[in-house]
Amino acid sequence: MEKALIYSINGPVVRVKDYSGFKMLEMVYVGEKKLLGEIIGIDDHYTTIQVYESTTGLRVNEEVYHSGAPLCASLGPGILDNIFDGIQRPLKDMAALSGMYVTEGKGIPALDQNRQWEVTFKVALHDEVTEGQIFATCPETSLIEHRFLIPLGINGKVISIQKDGKYNIKDNLISVLDKHGKTHSLTMVQEWPIRQPRPVLDRKQIYMPLITGQRVIDTFFPIAKGGAAAIPGGFGAGKTMTQHQLAKWCDADIIVYVGCGERGNEMTQVLHEFKELLDPKSHKPLTDRTVLIANTSNMPVAAREASIYTGITIAEYYRDMGYHVALMADSTSRWAEALREISGRLEEMPAEEGFPAYLPSRIAQFYERAGYVETLSGNEGSVTVIGAVSPQGADFSEPVTQNTKRFVRSFWALDKSLAYARHFPAINWNQSYSEYLDDLKRWYDTNVDRKFLTLRNEMMNILHEETQLMEIVKLIGSDVLPEDQKLSLEIARVIRVGYLQQNAFHPEDTYVPFEKQLKMLQLISYTKAQAVRVVSTHRTVRAIIETGIFEDLIKIKYEIPNNNLDALDTYYEMIDLAMASIQ
Repeated sequence: MEKALIYSINGPVVRVKDYSGFKMLEMVYVGEKKLLGEIIGIDDHYTTIQVYESTTGLRVNEEVYHSGAPLCASLGPGILDNIFDGIQRPLKDMAALSGMYVTEGKGIPALDQNRQWEVTFKVALHDEVTEGQIFATCPETSLIEHRFLIPLGINGKVISIQKDGKYNIKDNLISVLDKHGKTHSLTMVQEWPIRQPRPVLDRKQIYMPLITGQRVIDTFFPIAKGGAAAIPGGFGAGKTMTQHQLAKWCDADIIVYVGCGERGNEMTQVLHEFKELLDPKSHKPLTDRTVLIANTSNMPVAAREASIYTGITIAEYYRDMGYHVALMADSTSRWAEALREISGRLEEMPAEEGFPAYLPSRIAQFYERAGYVETLSGNEGSVTVIGAVSPQGADFSEPVTQNTKRFVRSFWALDKSLAYARHFPAINWNQSYSEYLDDLKRWYDTNVDRKFLTLRNEMMNILHEETQLMEIVKLIGSDVLPEDQKLSLEIARVIRVGYLQQNAFHPEDTYVPFEKQLKMLQLISYTKAQAVRVVSTHRTVRAIIETGIFEDLIKIKYEIPNNNLDALDTYYEMIDLAMASIQ
């Protein structure tokens, strides 16, 4: 039989000449070391392969081997509390095998083959089962119950089933006889092509916010469960720290954190911090509901492109069990740069700034896999995607940022000047936006307060007024402003410093419950109304400042514990006394 032999090697791009046996997007094994690759192009004479491991030492005329299947993720118990590279090789096992550096050609299974899981069956002998149905469960971690799903395309009758007990992922759990008379033996694991979205019964309308505990996001620029957001910002603006905060505190059931082309130290920080932190709801280790995909900047560039799809496939798998999943991608710009590098090696015609012409469609394919859905099993689940963007020189007009804006509805623009002023999260309230407010209005009215969005809009108007007034102040100083406009500047300072600025290292400020956020907004609004009344009787703003009431409002975030919010009610009397003291 004719062999497929390597004809040329150009970094991660390998070509085979005059061999017609491959299929598009087929996974292949390249060379003597059997490096993992994928067919990305076929023409009359050449087959082009994208290799996901280092091709150093690879030689012409080495053989390329078929797999007969597309590049897939292994989905089963053992994913959580684990760390994988971009092609789902377990890095803990890799380290035990080859030390601290990842070596190529090591075909380690993604999931532990020998670990025993305590399985409880949810179906019985002779039951009719359908694709996507939950047929058994096991405790994957102390926080998450793993739910085993009937694979896609399998519908029929259970003809054999094991008893509840301990099994490993290779054991057959049940056998299903379909209507064509074919028997399917099901284990705990199923393979799924990473570039193909997993099917759902229905995509539902978004209505519920993802609560993050970060005031600037929850109040001003919220994201819905099943939504998509982008965090663009220049170097040092705080993209990674913002994503860390969201991963730690958001109310998603499961976090998938994809470190795509970023520095290894950042992934190390995630590993160490998440091990030490406790989940705020269950007080169990945060790693029990987290999976890390680490494809750092010194790892093969082609695997960086695959890591995004590996992460979103794992997120969809847990969504199909009925969980709400949040995926953090840090950063999609490094992913786009991988596309650009491979496109250059393929000698494709470049588009803007050298990126391939298909960059917008690839970004769309990724973000469109977010959503709030009804699963095939009838449960509700969601995948929320939050992608960091790293535009060079903080230039938001570059292609990755602009194309990302087309496909996300929350845009949290990080401002380097705010970061240098130690204002974190450095989200610029003039450049950022959220299009989810209308979708979430009913939820706010029912679960928070009917006046919540009115309060939010009042605060935004004050901040926008401050921006306009500061243009005048820069030219001629603040002394010429009338007293009502001076008051607006002071209230805006309270909002900026006392509300928007948040300390990730303070125990009371790193996470703020929605109830406290609402009460803080109400206090600021009440203070403004009382101050306007005082100023209207020809009193000066300086007299109000001298009472210290503005500074007291700024300190609320630190001084009022999150578990004693009734203490906030005493501030109303304090505000009234301060205003009454002005003669």
